[in-house]
Amino acid sequence: MSARPEHTPAPTRLSDYRPPAWRVDAVQLDFDLGIDTSEVTARLQLRRDDAQDELLRLDGEGLELLSITLDGEALAPTAWRYADHVLEIDGARDGSVLETRVRLKPAANTALEGLYLSGSREAGFLLTQCEAQGFRHITFFPDRPDVLATYTVTLRADRDRFPILLAGGNPDGTGELEGGRHWARFVDPHPKPSYLFALVAGRLEKIERDYTTADGHAVKLVMWSEANVIDRCHYALDALERAMRWDEQTYGRNYDLDVFHVVATHDFNMGAMENKGLNIFNAKYLLA
Repeated sequence: MSARPEHTPAPTRLSDYRPPAWRVDAVQLDFDLGIDTSEVTARLQLRRDDAQDELLRLDGEGLELLSITLDGEALAPTAWRYADHVLEIDGARDGSVLETRVRLKPAANTALEGLYLSGSREAGFLLTQCEAQGFRHITFFPDRPDVLATYTVTLRADRDRFPILLAGGNPDGTGELEGGRHWARFVDPHPKPSYLFALVAGRLEKIERDYTTADGHAVKLVMWSEANVIDRCHYALDALERAMRWDEQTYGRNYDLDVFHVVATHDFNMGAMENKGLNIFNAKYLLA
């Protein structure tokens, strides 16, 4: 099944705003990562807010749809339609679980939205850019900032090529797989919008330190970069600690996860992206 229609984006105006008819309370994402192709399985726990609108509409761009099920049953081709980058699904109910599996092509993703290869095939990272509407390049989703969900993310990849697997959230297990592959899982129990989702996979080195928030919560602060510049990340780590303390003292805001990752890369399409729990910076703005 292919989901790649041509489309010219329509303008989005504040005057046209309507609350979402459907919300997603919880997201489970499983990534099988590769440079040329990656597969993403998404399980969405749905909640209908608008009793008058029974049709489920999800955003999606550049996705090859491999399978789709609703409440454990495969959907017939007549039960869904895809046009103008919107997937419409019949039969969803309040509390339904939608599961889709899609194929992505990170190396060919020159739009640099969603999941893409940053750098060379031999040494580059796989990473994401989801602000403002990049998450729809990863999976089908109501990709708007007023839909907040918890995220459970499992990453699988070749250990030699992608020894480090990161996503926003608290670490929730790692393990080995057959064929030289491995996996890592991350859970963010606090609802967030889709544009704050992030993952990074590649060969990275780190420096880290322990930090205790004003309310007594232990947090691991971790800076990641290529090995040849990791020693230039100490100033950024100091700045992160000062910024977190300032937020606590000025606004009473305490960090709510167990780890805070920051990744520096020379091939990031933005200056920085402050994803929840996994910031990604262009190295020229981070290294000292």
